[in-house]
Amino acid sequence: MSAYKHLSLNERKTTEELLNDHMSLAKIAKKIGRGKSTVSREILRNSRAKRTGAVGQPFNNCQNRNSCTAYRLCKKEDCKRQCCKACKACFRLCPDFVREGCGNLSSPPYVCNGCGKRHKCTLEKFIYTATEAHKTYEDVLSISREGIATTVSELERLDAIISPLLKQGQSINAVMANHKDEIMLDEKTIRNYIGAGVFTATKMDLLNTVKMHPRRKKREVKVERACREGRTYREFLAFMEEHPDTPVVQMDTVMGPAGASEPVLLTIHFVEAELMLAFKRDANTARSVIEVIDSLWALLGEDSFRELFPLVLVDNGSEFSAPSRIEADEDGVVRTKLFYTDPGAPYQKGACENNHSLIRRVIKSGTSLMPYSQEDINLLMNHINSYTRKKLNQRSAFDVFSFLHSSSLLDLLGIVKIDPDDVILATSLFKK
Repeated sequence: MSAYKHLSLNERKTTEELLNDHMSLAKIAKKIGRGKSTVSREILRNSRAKRTGAVGQPFNNCQNRNSCTAYRLCKKEDCKRQCCKACKACFRLCPDFVREGCGNLSSPPYVCNGCGKRHKCTLEKFIYTATEAHKTYEDVLSISREGIATTVSELERLDAIISPLLKQGQSINAVMANHKDEIMLDEKTIRNYIGAGVFTATKMDLLNTVKMHPRRKKREVKVERACREGRTYREFLAFMEEHPDTPVVQMDTVMGPAGASEPVLLTIHFVEAELMLAFKRDANTARSVIEVIDSLWALLGEDSFRELFPLVLVDNGSEFSAPSRIEADEDGVVRTKLFYTDPGAPYQKGACENNHSLIRRVIKSGTSLMPYSQEDINLLMNHINSYTRKKLNQRSAFDVFSFLHSSSLLDLLGIVKIDPDDVILATSLFKK
């Protein structure tokens, strides 16, 4: 057996080749000198779902696909499909849809690489690719060296105990002395968590903070160490290639002046309609982002939320480092799918970045967001969303969004249209 813990790229390539030859896991393990369980975990961890369909047939994983007689469920007059079973998207609309998966995927080798029926099958397939697996391994290896070794739910439990007492003026030492059986962490770890901004309490709630000289800025801390695993930009592109009609929502943060105690804006940009929402947050933390998403989930309801947020693209900021809690609510109900741009590549969500320039016409870069209320921010976004744009064929984002979705959703979100001649995108908007 190999003395090395991690699989090499060559070992992964050999694994892919032998899977394509329909080789058993035992033989693959023997060939690369690894344990059978190691090979099994590698394949299960790094195989990726593909919705590719068959030769001459689109992807269709409905149990009733062979006997289906549904016609034009999409109600589009220009639809050229003779029946809905020949459409890769109609299963989303069909009330009789029953998902079917391949039973062979529940037993070794767990993938479709060597399956002789692969090119005739319209079901969802799982494929192991060596280069993709190795790229995922490298991403996880890098990310695993930073971050907080706990779960979001555990952080929320600790926050409920620690933050209220710190805000009452107690020291970390006093809090831990009285709750040692509940906290079970050392004082340095708690300080690191507070410094990373994952608790409601901030550094300013700690005793003697103002007397201490600021230390050298540390690297941002991720809430989930492997938050990018399975959510990289490359995987986003692969997902969009398979689901080209999926609307994309981009999320980002607009900062005030540098400082831990400064509020920020969470911006949510619906790329298709160019409509943007903005929410003021007291701190740039993962918890504050989760609170905004949870509030929208409760406001819109499951169906409307999933309609508006099928997929979310964010950057690598620590405020987005709790993806599992953004993708699902506190009960584990899945509501969206999240991906990350590449580090240092803001152009990969350029639509959101461009819309920020409209915000900066009114609130200049480096200006504190402290004086602005959420009502002020809503007013600003109403003016931006009512702005007539050439790229929208001389229409506003408000008009396009209303056409794609419904005016009732705009009402629910509190978005109001401003008359074109009354739109103000200058600092004078907030001058009394």
